[in-house]
Amino acid sequence: MTNATSTTASTTTGAGLRAGRREWTAFVVLLLPLLLVSMDVSVLYFALPSISRELDPSATQQLWIIDVYAFALAGLLITMGSLGDRIGRRKLLMIGAAAFGLASVTAAYATSADMLIASRALLGVGGATLMPSTMGLVRNMFRDDKQRGQAIGIWSGAMAGGIALGSVLSGVMLEHLWWGSVFLINVPAMVLLLILAPLLVPEFKDPAPGRFDLLGVPLSMGAVLPVVYGLKEFAVDGFSTTSTVCVAVGLLLGAVFVRRQLTRRDAMISRELFRPGRGFGAAISLNSVAAFAMMGSAYFTTQYLQSVLDMSSLRAALWSVAPSLAIGATAPAASAVAQKVNRAYVIAVGFAIGALGFALMALAGTDSLWTVLAGTAVMGMGIVTVMALVSDMALASAPAEKAGSAASLLETGQEFGGALGMAVLGSIGTAVYRSDMPASAPAAARETLGAAVAGADRALATVARDAFVDGMQYAAVGGTLLLVLAAVLAAGMLRGPAAEAKAAAEAQSEAQSEAQSEALDEAEAGEEVVGGRIAEAVR
Repeated sequence: MTNATSTTASTTTGAGLRAGRREWTAFVVLLLPLLLVSMDVSVLYFALPSISRELDPSATQQLWIIDVYAFALAGLLITMGSLGDRIGRRKLLMIGAAAFGLASVTAAYATSADMLIASRALLGVGGATLMPSTMGLVRNMFRDDKQRGQAIGIWSGAMAGGIALGSVLSGVMLEHLWWGSVFLINVPAMVLLLILAPLLVPEFKDPAPGRFDLLGVPLSMGAVLPVVYGLKEFAVDGFSTTSTVCVAVGLLLGAVFVRRQLTRRDAMISRELFRPGRGFGAAISLNSVAAFAMMGSAYFTTQYLQSVLDMSSLRAALWSVAPSLAIGATAPAASAVAQKVNRAYVIAVGFAIGALGFALMALAGTDSLWTVLAGTAVMGMGIVTVMALVSDMALASAPAEKAGSAASLLETGQEFGGALGMAVLGSIGTAVYRSDMPASAPAAARETLGAAVAGADRALATVARDAFVDGMQYAAVGGTLLLVLAAVLAAGMLRGPAAEAKAAAEAQSEAQSEAQSEALDEAEAGEEVVGGRIAEAVR
């Protein structure tokens, strides 16, 4: 199958729907870029001190070394998803793999902060091509609903595990090698992908994509980047004129972009995706809420392990892997349950489990390692359940030829949700922290826990830890209420589309069974004919 048209033709017959060994092998190949892109979100956490000593970046440059990857990734997802639908998702995947590998080498051997920032930006561009391409190809290769649910469950678990693995792997490598080694781990995987993808991964693209909307590219970037940047600034510095203006400009350009998409025949984002009854828009919204919770909680747990419990970075990263083991196994299990139960209810239960995890975090004190780890694990299990099922639901509702665009919208919504989660929950925690800190404390200590703990005043550090935990508790209560509301909304918004999807899956299964039965009958009839001819020949 080389394009969307042939895929659709095969699907309508009911035959040949189930993926075989070739597709599952290709899926394993597609997990390579997924793991690396998710790992690159966290791979620099431990390398920054070494980079600072070697390249001597300014404070602003240091922030851009971390953030430019996520900005480039978020800003180009919509463009790359649409481009993949037009030129072919496998082709775009290979272009992205080459760019990602090249950028990894230049980042590893960067001789200045500016060179590293540019390399990280190119990594983000490569990541923006890899993410929607992999998810779009999964949608195309797995046409059987049950198998696609299993694949996306594994996909979601691998993505969650990759983020945790990135920080741990970088910490271990930095114990023995120089800081650039954390980038070079990408190169062998990208080379392997470039070799195996043409052999194992089929090509898919929209057979009638229309003209590419060149003006839509800067408009989509202008809508996404200022909002993400403004939310990140809000999470770090609180309310400011800069963050407010950035968000306002992004929303204004977003309105212009949406209007353009509604009026163009060859829009970057197909209006067919949002047709009533599909549940695509609801799935994107709920996926954003899930990302809100995941990133909002991560804002606190990393600081809790390092600044409240006074763990080293590597030890904190190793402890953070423990919840990831349970989280990674949850998505495939949830996908299996959703084959038998209306997935709207399974998604609602996932949000409820996430709310329980936040509630556990609200009970944590200044010496509650196991409570925080348990809360993180329970919340992560619930959130990954939601992400796996709404991703599958969104992709299943999208036409096969628009799978890349659908995947890019899911990823973009996830970026927005994560940035908003850090901004909102982080602001709640920061507001409580500042109100609990004594007015006589130094200004830096009243701003951040890190500054208070780094000082020589142990009594102030103790007060600061109590204030941080108090803020974390308030934020966790807010997260609990949000996820309870999301559970109610999910049950209501997705019940109809999920029931329709289940009915379609059952019809698909019946068609497969009938096709297999017909094939078996034909084979038996052929055997009878051959047997009769042999008997006649013997006589």
